[in-house]
Amino acid sequence: MNGRPDRHQQAEDVADRIIDRLGGKIVLALPLGLGKANLVANALFERAVADSAIELSIFTGLTLERPSWSSDMERRLIAPLNERLFSGYPDLAYAKALREGTLPENIRVSEFFFVAGRWLTVEEAQQNYISANYAHAGRYILDRGINVIAQLVAKRGDGMEYSLSCNTDITLDILPALKARRKPFLLVGEVNSHLPFMPGEAVLPASEFDLILDGPDCKRALFIVPKQPVSTIDHAVGIHAASLVKDGGTLQVGIGSLGDAFVAALILRHREPERFAETLQRLFPSNRIEGRETSGFETGLYAASEMFVDGFVNLYQEGILKRRASDGAILHAGFFVGGEALRRFLRELPEEQRPLFQMRGISFVNELYGDQAAKRADRVEARFVNSAMMVTLLGATVSDALSDGRVVSGVGGQYDLAAQAFALEGARSIITLNAARRAHGRRQSRLVWSYGHATLPRHLRDIVVTEYGVADLRGKSDRDCVIAMLNIADSAFQDELLDAAKSAGKIEKDYAIPAVFRRNTPERIAEALARLREAGWCARFPFGTEFTPEEQRLIPALEHLRHTSASRRSLLAAIFSALRERQPDAQERNALERMQLAAPLDLRERIYAKLLLWALRHGG
Repeated sequence: MNGRPDRHQQAEDVADRIIDRLGGKIVLALPLGLGKANLVANALFERAVADSAIELSIFTGLTLERPSWSSDMERRLIAPLNERLFSGYPDLAYAKALREGTLPENIRVSEFFFVAGRWLTVEEAQQNYISANYAHAGRYILDRGINVIAQLVAKRGDGMEYSLSCNTDITLDILPALKARRKPFLLVGEVNSHLPFMPGEAVLPASEFDLILDGPDCKRALFIVPKQPVSTIDHAVGIHAASLVKDGGTLQVGIGSLGDAFVAALILRHREPERFAETLQRLFPSNRIEGRETSGFETGLYAASEMFVDGFVNLYQEGILKRRASDGAILHAGFFVGGEALRRFLRELPEEQRPLFQMRGISFVNELYGDQAAKRADRVEARFVNSAMMVTLLGATVSDALSDGRVVSGVGGQYDLAAQAFALEGARSIITLNAARRAHGRRQSRLVWSYGHATLPRHLRDIVVTEYGVADLRGKSDRDCVIAMLNIADSAFQDELLDAAKSAGKIEKDYAIPAVFRRNTPERIAEALARLREAGWCARFPFGTEFTPEEQRLIPALEHLRHTSASRRSLLAAIFSALRERQPDAQERNALERMQLAAPLDLRERIYAKLLLWALRHGG
């Protein structure tokens, strides 16, 4: 660090200064998600591509890329979306090279967290993946000998101070260690005018930076993560999970449709507690909801969450997120991504309210070390709510990888937070998932007897929630754990799961699942939520969306078509049915126009149009 940073208007100049100061070996750390200095990273990448004498190692996580497509039908939906949502966003050059298999030998990229499912088939990315708990990732980066952090920052006033804004997470944790080791190291800030200026520990004086990129390109667009559709099944999961949150407690929420469903259910509970209780009772097969929380929030909640998800804004605006920690904040978080609505809220936040939302190092939110007494006092009745791909009947959670070792996403903070739930008095780890999914044209259970990989081992089993109810597994015997999990499994798979448990000797041979839990079907869930939907709840996009009305209709239709196309037989049946569909109405024609299929040019497009019309009507 020096007294004053060198300021530049062009990323290429920043890259040249980095190379001049560090020589031919650059070990670059880019923050997870949104906080990457894309312009600086791309300039360094181009220099290394042009000069093989430069060794460039990149360490990061959650590389954000605009959506891609695998079929012509998908292209018709996604290409216009990319143009509308991501125009002006600079794609990361290293990601493109990785996908194309053109990464030079002098450049290496390692990630500790992937965007879910995006890198499953890219062997080099899989081989260089680093498995790490979020709270430990900084240590691994330090061990690799990083000598540059290039981070997106927000500027206020004349540039005498900058905010780490969306990514305090690992940067704040490792800066002291980097200073202490007294080796050449550069902190590089890339200003973005759309990034909100977050206060508190996120603010660093200009003297902390060595290089600042602040030019016309720094007005470039930020990445948008569109909201995902929330299904009826998701809403049922959210309602069950919301009944486990105590007023006056602490909350952590993960991203995605299940997180949105959970937040929507908390708002329902707060606004209309009687309707919430009635719906919860209709969802429970036994109709017994003793011990569940159904009243509104008087004291309110405090958030200690690795990710500042959009839903916390909705909870704040509803008067639910309002309990203050010892420092006066109602939220402590390590990073955020989200969409423009979240960033606009933070940019436009009145100055007196800004300190309510504090960005901290990831060790602060994901661990209890350091000022442990204050953390314990603040994090009362904590609920750590995260989603999973699968859960075994003995309580092991699968969230990050497949049994063959391929990584879907990453461990992230799930293990950190589950362990914290056991360390805090009154805290619980809540794993949410749909009981079943559709894959390769057929339904599959997400509750499984066993699996060849686990993210959370069974000794950390706590609470598992599906649309069919809540399984409280903490401290249970294996037999009682199996019973609790069978009760929240989809009935189409209960017999198979029970047989596996009996074969393993984990449950008596004559055990029978109670009849009350034998009606675990999607149809029963739809029936239980019918009144709630009629009252205006259970929306597909409860907190708005970047998608147009036509795109909102097209997304489930295309998903239905994708599953139908999984087998040749089902696809041919769909085509046969589609050919008999009546002419489109006005809304359907708008959807066809959005896909450039309202006036088909050839036989292929005519079949596309007919199939899409059929999917719009039968895709749910």
